[in-house]
Amino acid sequence: MHHQYYLVIRINLKKLETKTILVLCTGNSCRSQMAEAYLRNFVKEKATIYSAGVETHGLNPGAVAIMLEDGMDISHHTSNNIQEYLHINFDYVITVCDNAKERCPVFPGRAQVFHHNFPDPAKASGTANEIKEHFRYTRNLIKNYCADFVQRYL
Repeated sequence: MHHQYYLVIRINLKKLETKTILVLCTGNSCRSQMAEAYLRNFVKEKATIYSAGVETHGLNPGAVAIMLEDGMDISHHTSNNIQEYLHINFDYVITVCDNAKERCPVFPGRAQVFHHNFPDPAKASGTANEIKEHFRYTRNLIKNYCADFVQRYL
């Protein structure tokens, strides 16, 4: 008597599908750049991360410095305009400032939109150390938000 056994493996294809995430801010110079870096770090290959602004202001040197302090080199990032990505069918769009939320275009398709208004360290005033502390504070808020987002949705 010959018995054959079959191993049935059920795979949740939704979990295997690579997600697309857009982080949107006003100028794609600071907060969205930080979020892009942390999301890329936390998701590994589970998602493709983009960041953009409703305008482009160039990369903020304070953001580059404060991220480097946490081992994240964003000096190679570019400041991109949302118009460059309107053809992409995003799974998630995260707006990281109220201005971007108000000016966020409607994304056709399946995009779930999330919003968190992080303080803008580029508008901080005071001594060099006080300004650096504002950048550090915002960076830490964004890092925690990104870690939580990945845990919940990916």
